[in-house]
Amino acid sequence: MNQRSAQALGLVVGLSVGRWIGQQTRDRLKVLEPPRLVDWERAREIALRLSGGVRLSPLEREEATDRYRRLVTELAPAIADFVGSPVPSGIHRVYALDRIDWIDANLEGFAEVLRPLEVVIQVPEQPLVRAAAVLWAHAGRSAATMEVGMALGFLSRRVLGQYDIAVLGGEPTAAGKLYFVEPNIRWLIRNWRLPEHDFYRWLVLHEVTHAFEFESSPWLRDHVNGLLRQWVEALRHEGKLFHRVIEILRTARRGDWTADTTWMELLMSTEQRRLFRQLQAIMAVIEGYSNYVMREVGREIVESYPLIERRFEERERARTPAERLLLRLTGLDMKLEQYRRGEGFCRAIADRMGREAFAVLWRGPEWLPTYEELAEPDSWISRVTSGSSG
Repeated sequence: MNQRSAQALGLVVGLSVGRWIGQQTRDRLKVLEPPRLVDWERAREIALRLSGGVRLSPLEREEATDRYRRLVTELAPAIADFVGSPVPSGIHRVYALDRIDWIDANLEGFAEVLRPLEVVIQVPEQPLVRAAAVLWAHAGRSAATMEVGMALGFLSRRVLGQYDIAVLGGEPTAAGKLYFVEPNIRWLIRNWRLPEHDFYRWLVLHEVTHAFEFESSPWLRDHVNGLLRQWVEALRHEGKLFHRVIEILRTARRGDWTADTTWMELLMSTEQRRLFRQLQAIMAVIEGYSNYVMREVGREIVESYPLIERRFEERERARTPAERLLLRLTGLDMKLEQYRRGEGFCRAIADRMGREAFAVLWRGPEWLPTYEELAEPDSWISRVTSGSSG
């Protein structure tokens, strides 16, 4: 076979193979499916690595749980007396956790919230466009997985207590649980040189007040979950991130952003942002009210309360730039802002109307403040005293 014939044969074979490979590639591209929104196993691995892997022994967990249950029994009557409500029957579901326990408990909650978004990605039929869309989806999945893992890992080292309302779960209304992350509490007591007995009492006061909120107002959990479902559903139906980025650029050019607009809100549609602000308002009231009650009751029954409060103020001021950046990137800075705004609102209405105002506040969803009313308590007072609930 001469050289020209060999080249011709090679060309024919090459074209045939190339055509076969091309057809195989097109066939594979046609059936490419986008990945799930989050790789939950990978997110857990990231969270565990960031958590430091601190564990409690079974005996330590049992002893700590017994301590917290005794403190709940001891302190609940003081809260009941202050808020003018009987001690709820369901506030004794109390558990001491380590960091890994806390991650596992909350990972399930994250997955429940995000589950409706798992089917949000629709990919086109054209093979190359489909491949690009699936690659983009994989990149998004990696980013989402990293963010969930980092947020859980970061929080697992800092969270002290939590009232878990079984967000979007199928459990009954009275299924709330009180969690206390014992390794973090011990670390704080040791490193900040806090009085151990008083600090445990201080912490339990805040978390038990959350139990009073949800157990004494059965509508509250359903309302929070209802708003969260609406928001997630809005995200699912309006999941057009590229179009939102374009809109952000247009908004920036017009200068339409307000000072309190968060980066997360910039990625939301008008309806998503409306629901998000409703959620922000109610969570601010929940956290702020709990802080308000803790301070008022704590000053009376926790001997070293001023020292503990001062230490926490110092802790916030001492955050490093890296910590502040991580708080902002993960959205956790909004949680801290909820405490401040909500407590300011609760203190303002108590000063103007007396503690009787709280009986009005917890009547039902329509009596809660709007996002704007949080900064203008007099507007809320005017609305509810005029007989209009919203």
